[in-house]
Amino acid sequence: MTGGSPTQRALTTPEVAHLIRSSFGADTGLRDAGPLGGGGYATVWWALLDDGRRVVLKLAPPPGTRLLRYERGLCAAEARYFRLVAERAPEVPVPPVLHHGTDPACGEWLVTGMLLGRSLPELAAVDMSTDDGPVRFDHGAALAALHRITGDRFGYEGDRAAGSTWPEAFTAMLDALLADAADWDVRLPVSARRLRALVGRHHAVLARVRRRALLHFDGWDGNLLAAPGPDGRLRLCGLVDGERFLYGDPLLDLVSPLLYRRVEDEPEHPLLRGYRSVGAEPLVLDGSARRRLGLYRLHLYLLMTVEMPSRGMTPQSHPQRHARLAGLLDTEIAALDRD
Repeated sequence: MTGGSPTQRALTTPEVAHLIRSSFGADTGLRDAGPLGGGGYATVWWALLDDGRRVVLKLAPPPGTRLLRYERGLCAAEARYFRLVAERAPEVPVPPVLHHGTDPACGEWLVTGMLLGRSLPELAAVDMSTDDGPVRFDHGAALAALHRITGDRFGYEGDRAAGSTWPEAFTAMLDALLADAADWDVRLPVSARRLRALVGRHHAVLARVRRRALLHFDGWDGNLLAAPGPDGRLRLCGLVDGERFLYGDPLLDLVSPLLYRRVEDEPEHPLLRGYRSVGAEPLVLDGSARRRLGLYRLHLYLLMTVEMPSRGMTPQSHPQRHARLAGLLDTEIAALDRD
C-alpha cells in the first residue's frame, strides 16, 4: 500500500507481520490485515492475530520526514495519552495500549486494541438518515471527563509549544504555525504581523483561563467510533487519535467537533448537553468565551492551511479546500477585529 500523503509510508502485509512479531514475540502469527483510511498523518492498519485478537497498528512517519513543529513525537504522545485516560478517566472509551516500539529499521509504531464501531463518516456513507445525536451527547460527556484531568503546564508536552500561562502557550502555538508556514512557503490570507497583533489584543480574555485541562483537540467526526447500544441507538464506543493532545482551555475542544460551524450559536447542541449532563464545570458562552472560540477557530483554520503541503496538497490541487479555509480565516479575523 502506498501512503496517501508524504507523512504516510508504503506498507505491506509482510511488513505488518514483522511489526506484530516485534511487538508480541516471534511466535505471534498474523491471520489477516489491511489498511485503515480516514487520516492523513500516520499509516494505520488493522490486523487479526492468530490468537483471535484484533489490533490496530499505527506506524509513524519515517525518521527524517518533514513535519510541522507540533507534530514531533506524536506516536509516543498517543501512547501516553491513552494510558493517562485509561487510568484517570476510565469512562472515556479509548483503545488499550498493547505495545509502543521503535527500532532503526522500522522507526516508531504503536499497537492498540481494536475498538468496536465505525467512524461517523463511515456510518453516514451507509445511511445518511442515522441519528447521531446520542453519539455527540456521549462525546460531550467524554470531553467533560477528560477536562477534569490537569497537567503541569499549558500547551504541549516535550519541546513543543508550551507556557506557564495560557496566553503564553497559545501565542507559542501560533508562532510555531507561522514558522511552519514560512518553512513550507505557505501563502496565508493575512500577514503574520496582523495575526500576532490580533492575539495580543485578546491577551486578557485568554488570561481568564487558569486551569490546565487535558484536551483531545482532534475531535472531528472521523475520530468518533459508534455502534448501536442496547436500545438500538448509536452510542459512542471510541474516541481515538489522541496524539495531538495538549493542556489548556476546555473551549478549544469545542471547535473540531463542530468543524466550520460556531458552537456558541448552537447552545442546545447534543455535544453541549452531554457536557453539562455530568455536572462538569459550566461552559459559559459569554462575550469572553465567544472571543476565545473565535481565536481557537482561527488557530484551527490556520493549522489546516499550513499543513496542506505536508500532506501533499497545494492550492492548485485542492482549490476548494484552500479557498474555504481562506474565507473562514477572513470571517474569524473580521469578527475578532470588531471585538
